Amino acid sequence: MKHILALALISAAILFCPACKVSPKAGTGKAGDEVVRIWDQGYSAFPSIVRYKGAWYISFREGVSHIFDENGIAAGKTRILRSRDGRRWKSVALLEKEGYDLRDPKLSVTPDGRLMVIQGGSVYVDKKLVQRTPQVSFSSDGRTFSDPQPVEYPIPGGFAWFWRMTWHDGTGYTVNYGEADDNRLELLKTSDGVRFEIITDIALDGFPNETTVRFLPDGRMLMLIRREKEDKMAYLGISEAPYADWQLRPLPFRIGGPEIAVLPDGTLIIGGRAYLEDGDTKTCLWRGNVDGDFELWKTLPSGGDNSYPGFVVDGNELTVVYYSSHELTLPDGRPRAGIYLAKLAI
Repeated sequence: MKHILALALISAAILFCPACKVSPKAGTGKAGDEVVRIWDQGYSAFPSIVRYKGAWYISFREGVSHIFDENGIAAGKTRILRSRDGRRWKSVALLEKEGYDLRDPKLSVTPDGRLMVIQGGSVYVDKKLVQRTPQVSFSSDGRTFSDPQPVEYPIPGGFAWFWRMTWHDGTGYTVNYGEADDNRLELLKTSDGVRFEIITDIALDGFPNETTVRFLPDGRMLMLIRREKEDKMAYLGISEAPYADWQLRPLPFRIGGPEIAVLPDGTLIIGGRAYLEDGDTKTCLWRGNVDGDFELWKTLPSGGDNSYPGFVVDGNELTVVYYSSHELTLPDGRPRAGIYLAKLAI
């Protein structure tokens, strides 16, 4: 009992203490950058971040491990944190759905002023994936969220994955990817976050999957695409409205959990899991442009199962949320993942 109480006190101190900073390793960035672990309950991963009604919100999957618990059950839940100052965080919701593993919850703000969470809904039978149906939840006050409900979209074979929502001029955009042998993506749009329709198919080899959509100042749409076969290099796509004709170019690196921010001058910041030559992985950020010219900008404290960053740009500061398993362990010694927040000078 004493050990349990001690662990609880330690967890509380880490959670609410704004001074619990992670010491950056060499090459992580210039003086003034700050990285703090803000949550370490369970196995926490795949976060996103947004500003809503004057507060910060972070969502992520909370479970026992990357997928399955000790009984072979995948039952991830969506945890949502709230902070007024970006330092002290409080849980405001824990979304769950019986029989589903909720994964990759991504936050956005709808045109009518609601906070939206879009999340993957995976169903496993005997550790075999048999269904993937995206789920959505909404909140009008940032404190009370609706139960996860399936999107309205014809899902061939019961497999779909909507990766992150981006709203632009009253319309929401996301990219769907299907089964592992499907070398194409679907660009979708929605007006309400529930009903989706296809804009166009995008053919690309190498099993394209996780894709983030963003917009340039001139209204052109960008895509940052992860690939998991062939040479596995990431791709950058660009298109003018109505976003049916795409120019795709390869980038000189792999990426997992892709995120992209567009600065006011058109500079792009890319973030995601970097795959190193020694087999390790790190959460890295690159700076570049629409021509595909990028250079490594930051390597955040990270390792093992990590990355999937989310960005918020505010003036000359970039706020990054990500997860990593480089510091934490389970009782049996296996690594577990926590949520980290970085404040970086642009």
